[in-house]
Amino acid sequence: QVQLVESGGGLVQAGGSLRLSCAVSGRTVSSIAMGWFRQAPGKEHEFVAGISGSGGRTYYLESVKGRFTLSRDNAKNTVYLQMNSLKPEDTAIYYCTARENSGVRFGVRDYDYWGQGTQVTVSS
Repeated sequence: QVQLVESGGGLVQAGGSLRLSCAVSGRTVSSIAMGWFRQAPGKEHEFVAGISGSGGRTYYLESVKGRFTLSRDNAKNTVYLQMNSLKPEDTAIYYCTARENSGVRFGVRDYDYWGQGTQVTVSS
């Protein structure tokens, strides 16, 4: 049974930073692809960032490149999303996801496991 537990969301002013964490159990993060999606009110889920299992290659939504950094700690079996220079349009529920494959994909249906989500609110 794979479980993903997110933490680190909250309220921050524009220009501020937050770090989201996703603790993984049931699989090792170095063997599976992990992703972060977000869903703003009234909108569809949106791929934000992903990291491949083998090699740890990262992928980002164009609008977060240079501001967000996805990393993982194999010893802690945890992935992190460091979010800097946050903007009001980054406000959403952020979900940690994992898929039973080491390659990153960008669709909601490509991911087998989802965390409960954590709210990120950026005030202007």
